[in-house]
Amino acid sequence: MDDVTEALTASVAAACARYADPDANWNPRLWDALEEMGVTLLPVPEERGGAGGDLPAAVEALRVLGRHAAAVPVAETALLAGWLLAGCGADVPSGPLTAALADGPPDVLRRVPWAGHAAGLVILTPDEMLYAPRDAYDVEDGANLAGEPRDTVRLRDPGALRRHPAPAGAQEFRERGALARAALMAGAMERALELSVRYAREREQFGRPLAAFQAVQDHLAEMAGETLLATVAVQAAARRPAGLPVAAAKASAGAAAGTVARLAHQVHGALGCTDEHPLRHVTTRLWAWRDEFGGEAEWAESAADHALAAGGPGLWPLLTRDA
Repeated sequence: MDDVTEALTASVAAACARYADPDANWNPRLWDALEEMGVTLLPVPEERGGAGGDLPAAVEALRVLGRHAAAVPVAETALLAGWLLAGCGADVPSGPLTAALADGPPDVLRRVPWAGHAAGLVILTPDEMLYAPRDAYDVEDGANLAGEPRDTVRLRDPGALRRHPAPAGAQEFRERGALARAALMAGAMERALELSVRYAREREQFGRPLAAFQAVQDHLAEMAGETLLATVAVQAAARRPAGLPVAAAKASAGAAAGTVARLAHQVHGALGCTDEHPLRHVTTRLWAWRDEFGGEAEWAESAADHALAAGGPGLWPLLTRDA
C-alpha cells in the first residue's frame, strides 16, 4: 500500500470511528464526512465530478468500511453508479447513488441496494444505460440479513429517465459488484478476527484465558489465515479488475467468510449472537455479502473456466500477470 492510500484509509477509519453507528441502516453523518473527503466518488475522473483516484485505493477504503460495518452506499456510488455515468460521458451528481442490472425492461427492479436513500439510480440494460432521479421511481423497503436496504423499485415516470449508450456490459457490472463485496467482506473478517482475539484474551474458563486453550488457538489461527487469503486476493483483483482475479477474489472471500463467521461465533459462544454484541454486525454482513453478486460456487466455476480457457501454455502467464 502506497503512502497516499495509507493516509486515505487512515482518514476513512477515523471518520468511521467518529460517526460509526452499526445499528443504523443509513448513516448520513458518516456519508457527509466521506463525501467531503472525496471517498464516495474516489475512482471517478475529476472532469466528471469525482476525485480522480485509482481503483486499488477505492477498494482499500471499502475494506475499512467493511471493518466498521458502515451503513453507507460507497460501493454502489463509487464503483458502480459513478463508474457507469462517467463511462458514458455524463457528469456524476453528488449524493448517494445506487445501480442495478436489468435483463429486460426495467419496470420493476428487486433487491436494489440503498434505493430509498439514493439521490438517483443507474440502470444497466442489455441495450442502454438509464439514469433515474429519485422522483422518478417508487420504493418498497426491503433488507438483507444484516438489515441493509435491499429495496424493490418501480419506475413511475419513464419520461424523467436520462438515456445513454451502455458503457459496459452485464459481466463487467457483475465483476465490479463482486469485487466491491469481496473488499467489504475482507474488512468484516478483519473485525471478526480482532473481536475474537480480544475476547479470547479477556475471557477466562477454568481459571485460564480462552486464548491459552489449543482448540481456541487453532480457531484464531485458521481465521487469520482465511482473512489474509481473502485480503490478498482482493488486493490482486483491484489491480486487474476483470476475469480470473475477480472470480478468485469473490470465491475466496465468500468461502473465507463462512469459515471466519462460524469460528468467531464458536470462540464467543452465545454472547456473540446477542443484539448488544458487535460481532453480529460483521457476521450478518458476511453471510449476506457472500451471496450478493454471485456466491462462491458460481465464481469458483468462473475461475475454473478462465483457467481451462488459458490452456496449459497460458495458465502460468494468466496466474502471474501483474503479480
